[in-house]
Amino acid sequence: MKFGKLENIEEVDFSLPLDPLGNAKVLTGHVPTTKQLYIGCTGWSMKEWVAKVYPKGTKSKDYLHAYAKQFNTIELNTTHYRIPNVETIDKWRKESAEDFKFCPKVPQAISHRKDLGLSSQNLRLFWDSIAGLDEKLGCCFIQLPPHFGLQKIALLEQLLEIWPHSIPLAVEVRHASWFETPEASRQFLNLLTKYQKAAVITDVAGRRDVLHMGVTCPIAMIRFVGNGLHKSDYERSDAWKQRLEKWYAQGLTAAYFFTHEPDNILAPELAAYLHSIAQFIPEVQTRGPKFIEDQGEQLSLFG
Repeated sequence: MKFGKLENIEEVDFSLPLDPLGNAKVLTGHVPTTKQLYIGCTGWSMKEWVAKVYPKGTKSKDYLHAYAKQFNTIELNTTHYRIPNVETIDKWRKESAEDFKFCPKVPQAISHRKDLGLSSQNLRLFWDSIAGLDEKLGCCFIQLPPHFGLQKIALLEQLLEIWPHSIPLAVEVRHASWFETPEASRQFLNLLTKYQKAAVITDVAGRRDVLHMGVTCPIAMIRFVGNGLHKSDYERSDAWKQRLEKWYAQGLTAAYFFTHEPDNILAPELAAYLHSIAQFIPEVQTRGPKFIEDQGEQLSLFG
């Protein structure tokens, strides 16, 4: 992720902002039957992970299976570029672990159209496609383009009005107008609360405004952009563990936490650290990667 990246981060205040007042209202009184924390990366096609995250000798065709044994979710960016066919969806579902959740990115043929795809068949095609993931469908997310500002909030509401309740959705906005004033932020968060959609929270060095901390439904999605395992990556993870623990105690049902690192190579290390501390959040179910240390005695990939 290049959005919000900085070359020099030494002067950045990485502390998490206070929660908006609306968070407690959204979560309080909600009694989840389970509390889930899904920790994952942004793709599985990483040859650099072989013999570290994947067993030695893992072939590219087996990367998804190996990935899903280590992580329990994926930020599925491939769907941003094309709507997967039935065969692809079926393959993904069969090759992933029982508790695995896919979080498909809404295709750019929808998110980057002037009318958000409302006049095309792409929305229906996308919904029909990802519905095939069945119980392995996590939370979709739509990343609105940088030029999509607050003045287009009515168009966003039109999309949310017709979005199926059966398909969870998180919305990511990047234009500065959504966060320029407290009133602007309230409009955005109130809209998502109205339609029970999540607001993507992005923790990145160069755009602290998108770290809005708004929880608009019992699901949260966090995109965490690290800086090559700089010490601040771990300090920020510690802070996130504390905030997630608070949200779960208030009534959060599930959080999807995606770790980004330069070129994705070190993303598993950050995910492993988060899991190591988050597994102690009371009543929360999660899992994370365990690195392969013994290269001589590998477990069978399909064992």
